[in-house]
Amino acid sequence: MPVERDRIALLDRVGGAVASLVATRPVHFIALLGLCAAYIQGGLEKLFDFHAAIAEAQHFGLPFAPVTAVATIVTELAGSALILTGVYRWLGALWLAGFTLIATFVAFRFWELPFPQRFMAENSFFEHLGLVGGFLLIAWLDARGRDGRG
Repeated sequence: MPVERDRIALLDRVGGAVASLVATRPVHFIALLGLCAAYIQGGLEKLFDFHAAIAEAQHFGLPFAPVTAVATIVTELAGSALILTGVYRWLGALWLAGFTLIATFVAFRFWELPFPQRFMAENSFFEHLGLVGGFLLIAWLDARGRDGRG
């Protein structure tokens, strides 16, 4: 099976080359920034147009809309800052994971919608579950690194 061993060796060399390019600090930061981008944008937009942030909270039927808007802004910006700076990254990731999970069930109740509106809401629901998974992965990796396992 020399052909098979040659293929495996080639894949190992290619994999090693790709890993050396991807496993760098800049790529790590870009990945974290990409995951936090919507939260930074949303937090800043709400901060600079607070009346729209209150209207959004009211639209979703959330109680104490001004307080909810402030909490959302703080969550989006502070959670992102913790993740990007690496200071209590695990905490920022868990914070945004919990926020996103709750917001997903509030904003994308696809099971209540008729078609074709249901399709977009259902798609957004599952995309946001993917974000939750990404934040949980960040928290897990950060916690693993802190206890010496990884």
